[in-house]
Amino acid sequence: MSLYLDTSALLKRYIAEDDSDSCERILLGDPIWVSARHTWVEVIRNLAKLLAGTERARMKKAFAADWARLHVVELDATTCRRAGELAESLQVRTLDALHLAAAERAGGAALSFVTYDIRQAQAARSLAWTVVGR
Repeated sequence: MSLYLDTSALLKRYIAEDDSDSCERILLGDPIWVSARHTWVEVIRNLAKLLAGTERARMKKAFAADWARLHVVELDATTCRRAGELAESLQVRTLDALHLAAAERAGGAALSFVTYDIRQAQAARSLAWTVVGR
């Protein structure tokens, strides 16, 4: 099975946080990772906000290596339209709706949805998806 990684999960590889070790075990347990195009922006923004100097440069390099192996879902018109529908029906935040629509496009319930965001996890569970993390 493949893993859909939202930003909260992927960031745990580069920023030491609660659950970073357990997240790493989850990620290393499945070689197929999927995420959406906007995850790039979210991760880079958070690395810039939380790290500085050589540590930021090192983590950006690690992230770029991970990104190269990720299956990236593009935020095309179909994905964005579905994100709008999910935002409306589930009352989720914009970026969360984009993650959910991208995950659905990549396989939905056939994926494990990895998140450490409680609201995101609740929304994914409401779609009857397997949620890992929170």
